[in-house]
Amino acid sequence: MRIFAIIGCLLAFLAGCAGQAPKERGDILVLGDSIMAWNGSNAIPDVIERTLNRQVISRAVSGAQFDNASRLAGAVGFDIQRQYPGGSWNWIVLDGGANDLGFGDCGCGNCTAAVDRLIAADAASGLIPSFITRMRAESGAQVIWMGYYAGNGKGSFKGCRDDLVRMEARIARFAAATPGVQFIDSEDVIDPADPTVFASDNTHPSVKGSALIGTYLAQAIAKRSQSAD
Repeated sequence: MRIFAIIGCLLAFLAGCAGQAPKERGDILVLGDSIMAWNGSNAIPDVIERTLNRQVISRAVSGAQFDNASRLAGAVGFDIQRQYPGGSWNWIVLDGGANDLGFGDCGCGNCTAAVDRLIAADAASGLIPSFITRMRAESGAQVIWMGYYAGNGKGSFKGCRDDLVRMEARIARFAAATPGVQFIDSEDVIDPADPTVFASDNTHPSVKGSALIGTYLAQAIAKRSQSAD
C-alpha cells in the first residue's frame, strides 16, 4: 500500500532535477511527521486504508517539520509542505508543528513567535493556512488536519504543550471558517492515563494508539463522504 516516503520524495526530487516531476493522482494522501508514520504497516495511514478499503498514499516522515529550512532535508520528506506532490486527490490528511517547536530555535521554550509564523492569532494567516488553501485550490481535496494528543507526562515535548494547544486552537478556528477543511483531534480517542496507547518512548502511539486514531480519522472521512453523496 504505502510508498516508502523518504525514497519516494528523493526520487521526486531527482526527477525534478531533470525536469518537472509528474504530479500524482489518488484517493487519500497523508502528510506529516512521526505520529503519522509510527508503527510500520500498522501506522495511522494503514489503519485508514484498511478501515475504509480505499487507496491511501502516505508521505509522512518521522522527524519532519512543517517548515524545514534545509533544502536537502526538505527534499527527502523532512518538510511537510514539500511532502505534497501536487496532483488531484479526494482527501488530504495531515499533522505537523511539534518538531518545529521542539527542534526549532525555541526548543519548546518561548515559542510564541514560532506559533505565530505557522498560524497567526487571527487564525487566517501564516504558513499553515496558506498551505492548506493552496492544496485545496490545486487538488480539489477535502482536508483534515489531525490535532496532537496530550502526552502522559513521561515523554518528550512536554514543554511544548501550551504552544501546541494554542496552535491547534487557531487551526480549529481556521477549519471551522473554511469550507472543505476539518480539524479532527486525536486527543478525543487517546486517554493519557492509559499506558497501552503509547509506545515505549511515551511519546509516539502504540499499535493500539495508531489503530484508535486511524479508525477515528477513517470514520470522519466516511461520514463526510456519505453526506456528500
